[in-house]
Amino acid sequence: MATVSWNLSPSPRLKLLQVSCRKRDKNRDNYDPYKVIKITPPPKNLGLRCFPSNLRCGDSVTIEGQTYTIWAVTRRYWLRKGKYEPSEKRLDVLSTARYVLNLYLENL
Repeated sequence: MATVSWNLSPSPRLKLLQVSCRKRDKNRDNYDPYKVIKITPPPKNLGLRCFPSNLRCGDSVTIEGQTYTIWAVTRRYWLRKGKYEPSEKRLDVLSTARYVLNLYLENL
């Protein structure tokens, strides 16, 4: 489960988004919030989810009872006060059947 809170900065154009994962047990120290997008046309936003921080392409995740395979992991950064700070972590996912079909079609 992810908790979202908005912080308004002094500049009206700049909004900061803070997201934290709830720790239900002591083993969830390495969990990070990810924005999850199902990329089959039309793209569908599956919401903000907490997953382990060591996810890679090809890993399987289960969201609301359905199994998806990760197609891409994207981490975006922004330059602020001369330093790069993380701004977004995103997972592009496909249903597992579609992922296998795409791999088969690439090998033809």
